[in-house]
Amino acid sequence: MPHVVVEREIAGRTLRFETGKIARQANGAVLVSYADTTVLVTAMRADPRPGLDFFPLQCDYREKLGAGGKFPGGFRKREGPPGEKEILTMRMMDRPIRPRFPDGFMDEIQIQAWVMSHDGQNDADVLACTGASAALCLTDAPFQGPVATVRVGRITTDDGEQFVINPTHAQMEFSDLDLILSGHADGINMIEIGAAEVSEADVLEAIRIGYEQAIKPIVEMQQELVAKAGFREKVPGTLHLPPPEIVEQVRAVAESQLIELRQHPGKKERNDGIDALRERVLEEHFQLPESGGYMDHVAAEERRRHAQEAFRRLEKKVAHRLLAEKGIRADRRSSTEIRPLEMEVGIFARTHGSAFFQRGETQTLAICVLGTTRNEQIVDGLMPEYAKKFYLHYDFPPFATGEIRRIAGPGRREIGHGALAERSLLAVLPELEEFPYTIRLISEITESNGSSSMASVCGGCLALMDAGVPIKGTCAGISIGRFTSADGRVTYVTDIIGEEDFFGEMDFKVAGTRDGITGVQLDLKANGLDLQEIAAVLSQAKTARLQIIEKMEAVIPEPRADLSPYAPRIISVLIDPEKIGKLIGPGGKTIRAIQERTGATIDVEEDGTVYIAAVDSASGEKAKAEVEAIAAEIKVGAIYEGQVVATKDFGAFVEIAPGTDGMCHISELAEGYVKSVTDEVKVGDRIKVKVIDVDESTGKIRLSRRAAMAEQKSQPVEA
Repeated sequence: MPHVVVEREIAGRTLRFETGKIARQANGAVLVSYADTTVLVTAMRADPRPGLDFFPLQCDYREKLGAGGKFPGGFRKREGPPGEKEILTMRMMDRPIRPRFPDGFMDEIQIQAWVMSHDGQNDADVLACTGASAALCLTDAPFQGPVATVRVGRITTDDGEQFVINPTHAQMEFSDLDLILSGHADGINMIEIGAAEVSEADVLEAIRIGYEQAIKPIVEMQQELVAKAGFREKVPGTLHLPPPEIVEQVRAVAESQLIELRQHPGKKERNDGIDALRERVLEEHFQLPESGGYMDHVAAEERRRHAQEAFRRLEKKVAHRLLAEKGIRADRRSSTEIRPLEMEVGIFARTHGSAFFQRGETQTLAICVLGTTRNEQIVDGLMPEYAKKFYLHYDFPPFATGEIRRIAGPGRREIGHGALAERSLLAVLPELEEFPYTIRLISEITESNGSSSMASVCGGCLALMDAGVPIKGTCAGISIGRFTSADGRVTYVTDIIGEEDFFGEMDFKVAGTRDGITGVQLDLKANGLDLQEIAAVLSQAKTARLQIIEKMEAVIPEPRADLSPYAPRIISVLIDPEKIGKLIGPGGKTIRAIQERTGATIDVEEDGTVYIAAVDSASGEKAKAEVEAIAAEIKVGAIYEGQVVATKDFGAFVEIAPGTDGMCHISELAEGYVKSVTDEVKVGDRIKVKVIDVDESTGKIRLSRRAAMAEQKSQPVEA
């Protein structure tokens, strides 16, 4: 393959594709550069593994920390397992690419993306997704590409609000929209959105700009790259489709009963009936021979496998036809009807906030935990390190779908669903100045039949309100599906169940408040969506979202006024940053002593903000008083009550604030002549003193007990 470079300016920076020089033994390899960020993406194809009944597409994305001049942490100083950002990027690579392969294709495809250079401003995730498409286009795999992926943000300028293609990290700090968009020449096939209550109209405009100004030209660049590199003929290989005669045989014996069973309203009864029908069809018409030669047995096993696949395809076709042509859903709802809702808050006694949310056969238990800054999650990678003060963890046990599976840590699906719910709720959280807590939400999916991520949004929002988090608005989520009839008529259905997701063409999840969208995720199996279709889906989703919000607010209309008695009370105090060292003390001695005396926990920020957390308010106020006393500016004329910490022949040293003491000369201890310091005060005595001088150069403080006593005498006595 010749060395080929294709460049074009996208949003004021140069996007560059290069192939033919690096990784030449890969089936396809592309260096994708944007400004000073570069990603190496390779694509490989291999024969299918025996026994597989699915398309084994592997997408792998890794951020090599050396790309940004960083060392990995830990003792090994080597990159470890993929982090959350890397896993989410792998999912973004997979979703727009997988549907672009032909039905029945089961060859192994492996895509690897390595970040080789990172400038700290232009993120590599969208480059990796686009590079995966470009690398695949250079192979002989029957990939129906190219596909391009871009990010769109929105910032406020002197000319008003402005949409930005591939915004920098600095621009994203001020953006109220984070839209990741994938598409091809025929339309849009993947959307990810995190937004701060952005209207449907503005979301549509961002999608239009991203598609017209970025996706189309990047698709053209990939086509130019393939043309210059030398087009390789696409080789479909063996498509693993059941033979027509077996498809017809299965249809003849099972279709009528499938039509009847697919209309049974209960998930378990429906699935049990369909499973029994499948077994009956296989045993009666595709049984394995009890005698005969080895080859006869192998041929019978292959016919049986084809029959299983033919049955699955027939079930999909029946479900699709019932809904698209007759409007019949499995649970007999109308196309816009939401399943029955049930909600409850405060279901657990000792949690800071909790909620139960059920929509049809999808159920979650949500728990809210409130903590301090020491509970923040530190996120480190190629982008600048930052601390997350809100994170949502999503768990999906096997019993939620009535199954037994290996119990392990969260997989890619759990991480992806949790991230979607997290960014959907992020927009409604209060500002740090108003509510200085670290918030953790846990969504335990205890029953699932469709859109448990959107149930996590609803249940999570209820738990936040139950915990007393002053959110900006009630947030809910819903999923919309799509079905197309034989004559091209499209039906959109609200609140899809698991089978409608599996058998349908689309899973379009939308979360938001009354005022706008906060989160979107589109998974599309069909060719692509245009703007008109997206507008129709967003409108239908908004109607459903508002219905759910009304039900939620009937259970808890607004956040509770008070926090749980088991949640920490956080008080914030702003001190002079120059006093931070004094507050902490040598080796942390001073701050530890305050925490031991009061029972509160104290965290200090670099800007001088001090967060004091305690379960009871009395402990918090006591710690606050001590912090303020240490950080207070000692002024001449102020009177303090302090403790005598040492006595000398010439006077007494009095601690007027933790870590701050002054000297009261023997002549200032009392009126008249004082023979001995110990005649007036002893170590441990608490006395009132007045500041009579502060040496600006040394900071030494002179005190007078005599002046404080005189001032106290001169004050009028209360009647």
